[in-house]
Amino acid sequence: MLAIRGDKVDYSTIQRWVFKLSKQNEYNMNQLKKQVTISWRLDEIYINVSCKDRFLYIELLTNKEIL
Repeated sequence: MLAIRGDKVDYSTIQRWVFKLSKQNEYNMNQLKKQVTISWRLDEIYINVSCKDRFLYIELLTNKEIL
């Protein structure tokens, strides 16, 4: 983009810009993003259904609600 405008910039300058702006960009994105997941765990229960052994998996929230 800079070359199209006729500006000559060294690669080390661009690298410094990336290092400087990536920290600011990461901070700004962390402030705006919403929480992706909530804390949960997986319970595994062994049950017998129609004379066949089965595993039942239940996802539980931290406050014991089923997902």
